[in-house]
Amino acid sequence: KMEEFLNLTQLKTSLKEAILLDYYTAGFWWAKEMNFSLIQLSGFMDLLNFALENLSDKRMSLGDNLKELERAMSGRGKPDSEERGDLNLFSIEQAKAIIDYLIVSLFKHYKAYEYLFHHRREEPVISNE
Repeated sequence: KMEEFLNLTQLKTSLKEAILLDYYTAGFWWAKEMNFSLIQLSGFMDLLNFALENLSDKRMSLGDNLKELERAMSGRGKPDSEERGDLNLFSIEQAKAIIDYLIVSLFKHYKAYEYLFHHRREEPVISNE
């Protein structure tokens, strides 16, 4: 279902798409295990997407991305959706857990994600052999 939602069409041959599927699926299941409500789950997935888009599309440095995440979670930034800036969406404990999750899932591996999005790679030749 996540593959269809993210419109991943080359999952079997694209390392980038496989990594994105893993990133969003792991985040989704983590949020489910945290017993987030449907609105919280949506807000969390929005935060995952926000942080990843800052890296991939806006080419933000790690420090800038962390600052933007802080603004988005505190409601001081220019959120794309109303929920992102809603201070009542997550409890303090949930917000801390979200930050910890993002540190472990994205920010600790920031250089690898930068490489994935911004370095040209040779296309592998796949054959029957």
